[in-house]
Amino acid sequence: MASNSYMKVVLSFFIFSFVISLSFAQSSNFTLPLKSVNLGNWLVTEGWMKPSRFDGIPNKDLLDGTKVQLMSTKLQKYLCAENGGGTIVVANRSSASAWETFRLWRINETFFNFRVNNKQFFGRFSQGQGNRIVAASTTAGYAQTFEIVRNSDDPNRVRLKASNGLFIQAVSDTSLTADYGGSSWDDSDPSVFKLQIVGTLQGEYQITNGYGPDKAPQIMRDHWNSYITDDDFKFLSSNGVNAVRVPVGWWIAKDPSPPKPFVGGSSQALDNAFIWAQKYGMKVIIDLHAAQGSQNGNDHSGARDGFQEWGDSYIPDTVSVIDYLAARYAKSSSLVAIALLNEPLAPGVTLDSLKNYYQQGYSAVRKYTQNAYVIFSNRLGPADSKELLSFASSLSRTVIDVHYYNLFSDSFKNLNVQQNIDYINNQRASALSAVATSNGPLSYVGEWTCEWNVNGASKEDYQRFGKAQLDVYGRATFGWGYWAYKCAQNHWSLKWMIENGYITLV
Repeated sequence: MASNSYMKVVLSFFIFSFVISLSFAQSSNFTLPLKSVNLGNWLVTEGWMKPSRFDGIPNKDLLDGTKVQLMSTKLQKYLCAENGGGTIVVANRSSASAWETFRLWRINETFFNFRVNNKQFFGRFSQGQGNRIVAASTTAGYAQTFEIVRNSDDPNRVRLKASNGLFIQAVSDTSLTADYGGSSWDDSDPSVFKLQIVGTLQGEYQITNGYGPDKAPQIMRDHWNSYITDDDFKFLSSNGVNAVRVPVGWWIAKDPSPPKPFVGGSSQALDNAFIWAQKYGMKVIIDLHAAQGSQNGNDHSGARDGFQEWGDSYIPDTVSVIDYLAARYAKSSSLVAIALLNEPLAPGVTLDSLKNYYQQGYSAVRKYTQNAYVIFSNRLGPADSKELLSFASSLSRTVIDVHYYNLFSDSFKNLNVQQNIDYINNQRASALSAVATSNGPLSYVGEWTCEWNVNGASKEDYQRFGKAQLDVYGRATFGWGYWAYKCAQNHWSLKWMIENGYITLV
């Protein structure tokens, strides 16, 4: 079966490549700036955009990367990995922060590993230590695996069963051992803990590992086949949108059998996007949204547990993804650009590492096409928005990608309608002009939306806010991309905004 599946995918790829090589000769005949939209939550999951997709997962509140804190009901103290990891686990903290927070690695719906602040896993150390719990292993194995047993009346009262069949108990505030055989749920029981969830992830890793290998393939393929269709491209083209930015994950290059828990088949969905774009005269921007190792720790980066680990060691693998994408789609006249990496986060991603990767990614694209633009995303976090200008200016047909949201910062929390609009017309306009030079790369506002922190805003308020952004971001020399096309939250959905008269592009 695996062999037949592989041959079908290979045959599909060659048929697709043959069709586009005959019919879609690479052309640079298109008009800038582009009016584009992000097809978010299609090939890279973002759970907040359609939460119902997670409803069928058992224990769906305990997915990979869920941050939990555990308080001993007997001692009324939190468990803590001393020094953030590398030594013992204790139960002596009256309040909880980073060292008292553990990130789950889900084995199945009831068995988990617990990763601590310094990235070790806690587990049993049984060599003459009475099965003492330590956080010293950098890998998760048998001794680091625990079953979370939840109380049927209160799922946040839990007991942790170790691989030896016994429960973790708080013997004292400085001694935690996996050697308890009792079964009580009383507060005085040393094996009972109160579980507090303080953070969650809902990305591609969470949904595929949550459903597991038996269910995830069908869940994902049903989603890919229904979330974005030919009708959506028809709708967009008839409403003034002439391009799509398609976020993809690194696992697309491993089709048809990517590493578990990821599911193969997303490349076939991307093939469809190119077919539909060609049909309706639209352009496609392929955006590497999720790099192996995670470039920002967010769920939309494909992260398992929220740690940002992308760096120099991952560059070769990431370049190979770009090579795969460029080789597969370079001959399509609908390909307008390849974005090498979405939202790398400073300071975890250093400028030197990013330039090194961007140079190699650019060269990978140029092996197959001289016409497609190569997009460099600015770093998020403490970084100079102009730091890539000189680098990008030395290369041909490049674009600097900036993302603008009047959200995610305390500075926007108390702005009223007019203050938000003034911010767009002044600060955003100035910031955008700073990344545009006469002889340098083009500028692209690759993500923006019409949502904000204003409570009780009227339809007219949203219309004015949207118009201000369209006016300012329309000055970006490569164009703009609304986030997103579809979303459970209406103002984030360009489809809903157009259908309900909030935004007009034609």
